Amino acid sequence: MKTFSAKAVDVERKWYVIDATDKILGQVAREAAILLRGKHKPIFTPHVDTGDHVIVINAEKIVLSGNKETEKIYTHYTGYVGNQKVETPKTIRKRKPELLIEKAVKGMIPHNKLGSAVIKKLQVYVGSEHPHAAQNPEAFEIA
Repeated sequence: MKTFSAKAVDVERKWYVIDATDKILGQVAREAAILLRGKHKPIFTPHVDTGDHVIVINAEKIVLSGNKETEKIYTHYTGYVGNQKVETPKTIRKRKPELLIEKAVKGMIPHNKLGSAVIKKLQVYVGSEHPHAAQNPEAFEIA
């Protein structure tokens, strides 16, 4: 018996919509990462992109558990002396709420070329409208 290894041409991709209204950030990010990687499929192969496309709507209505809204910090270093930028989720939500979900999902996928290909299939939108109606996305419920 030989081990099955999926080829890129064998993969059938679906589109899913996740509504983030009053959902916890980590739970939405976890489900999105699983769908993007393709771990829910029986043909999952670790070195092949077998995942689906994911659309997350209502990004501004996502909830963080505990005191993370004010105590969690996101750091970014620009490369210049003394330019380490520190932000909280509260300030990111005011500036660009999509970043909260994008950063959480990006941390849950591989940090290599495969991860770069996978993250391109994630679309996050503020509000309940998205321009992907032609792809007939299925609603994905988070328990």
